[in-house]
Amino acid sequence: MAKGKRSVYFCQNCGHEENKWLGQCPMCKEWNTFVEEAVTVSKSSTLRQAKEAEVVALKHVETNHEERIHTKIEELDRVLGGGIVPGSLILVGGDPGIGKSTLLLQVCQKLCADKRQVLYISGEESLKQIKLRANRMGEFAEDLFLLCETNLEVIKSVIEKRRPEIVVIDSIQTMYSEEVASTPGSVSQVRESTNIFMQLAKGLGISIFIVGHVTKEGTVAGPRVLEHMVDTVLYFEGDRHASYRILRGVKNRFGSTNEIGVFEMRHDGLAEVQNASEFMLSGRPENASGSVVACSMEGTRPILLEIQALVCNSNFGMPRRTAAGTDYNRVNLLMAVLEKRAGLHLAACDAYVNIAGGIKMNEPAIDLGIVMAIVSSFKNRPVDEKTIVFGEVGLSGEVRAVSMPEQRVAEAKKLGFETCILPEVSKSMVNGVQGIKIIGVKTINEAIGLL
Repeated sequence: MAKGKRSVYFCQNCGHEENKWLGQCPMCKEWNTFVEEAVTVSKSSTLRQAKEAEVVALKHVETNHEERIHTKIEELDRVLGGGIVPGSLILVGGDPGIGKSTLLLQVCQKLCADKRQVLYISGEESLKQIKLRANRMGEFAEDLFLLCETNLEVIKSVIEKRRPEIVVIDSIQTMYSEEVASTPGSVSQVRESTNIFMQLAKGLGISIFIVGHVTKEGTVAGPRVLEHMVDTVLYFEGDRHASYRILRGVKNRFGSTNEIGVFEMRHDGLAEVQNASEFMLSGRPENASGSVVACSMEGTRPILLEIQALVCNSNFGMPRRTAAGTDYNRVNLLMAVLEKRAGLHLAACDAYVNIAGGIKMNEPAIDLGIVMAIVSSFKNRPVDEKTIVFGEVGLSGEVRAVSMPEQRVAEAKKLGFETCILPEVSKSMVNGVQGIKIIGVKTINEAIGLL
C-alpha cells in the first residue's frame, strides 16, 4: 500500500473539502471558514469481493428489543427518550464551566452503583483533578475506571480489551490519531476520532458519551458532520452565573427532540429540579404591574414562567426596545399589533420585556402573556397573581389556539392558580380540568378588558 501526503482545505463549519482555498464555502455559504490541513493519502485497490457486500430484504432484518440503560437521573433519561440505548453515540456540548464533566461524572456514579462497568477517559484533566471533583459528589463504586490519554490507538486497544458498558470521552477536541497529520482539535482529527468511536460503539455494543467544545456562536466546535455521525446531540445551556442548567436534545434517533431536563448547580454537583415551574416562579413580586405568568410547552412538559414588562415614556427621539429571554422582533411585532388594534400609543414609549430567571422561550403560546404584561405596565394595573395567561396572537389582534391546552391548565391548577385566560377555541379542550376558572378570549381587546 503506497502512501502519500497532500494538502487540502476543510470548511470548519460543515466539513466540506476543497483542493484550494475559497472565500465562501459552496455548501454552507459561510465566509472565511476554510483552513489548510495536511492529510495522508492511501492508494489501494478499490475492488471488493462480491461476498463482502450482501443485500438483505427489510422483512428479513431481525431487531432485538433491548432494554434501555437507566441512568437513575430522571431528567437525563427523559431527554434521552427513556434511557441510554446500548451501542449509541451521544454528543454533549455546552459552554466552558457549564457542568458537562460534572453531569457525566454523576452519570458514571449512578451507573456504577447499578453494577455497570464504566470507563471515564479524560484528555483535559489529571487523575487527581477527577478524584477531587468526585470527592465532592460522594461515594463511588469500584466499577468506575479512569484513563488519562489522548492517543486514539491506545484508547481503542483499552476499550477492546476491557469491554466496558459505558465510555465517557472528555473531550473529543483533545483526541488525536497518529495516522492523521494534523493537530488535535482540527477538522480531520475530530472527524477521524468520531469515526473510530462510532465503529467501537456499533461493533462492540458500547454506549459512548462524547464531550464537545462549542464555538462563540454556541454550536459544537469542529465540522458539522460531527453532529450527523452521532446518534444523539445534547446541549447544556444556562448562564454559568445562575443556579439552574437546562439540558436540551437537538437530535435524537431514539426519542423526541423537544424534551428538556432542568438541573440546579450546587456545591456537591447537579441536582434535578423535579418541578421546573415552581422553580422558575420563585421570588415573584406581589401586586406589581407588568408581571404576568404564562405557560410554555417543552415537549410533553408544561413550564410556567414569569413575563415582566416595563413601559415608560422615552426621553429621546428614538424609543428603546429591549427583549431578554424571547425574540426581540416578536416583541416589536406584538407592540405594533397593540398600537394598531388596541389603540395604545406605544410609539413614544421605551419598552423592556424580560422572562424572569434567565430562561429563553420562543414558543408563540407566550404571545398573549407578553401582550398582557406590556398593557399592565402601560396602564399601571397589576394582573391578579393567581391568573395564568397563554395564547398565540395574530396580526389582526385575534387570539389563536395553542397545542396541549389541557396539560397547561392542569399544571397551573397544581401550582395553585385560580384563573386561566386562554384562546376561546381551546376552551372546549380543557373541560376535563375542574377547580380552576376558565376564561376564553377571541381578541386581545377582550383580554385587555379583563384588566
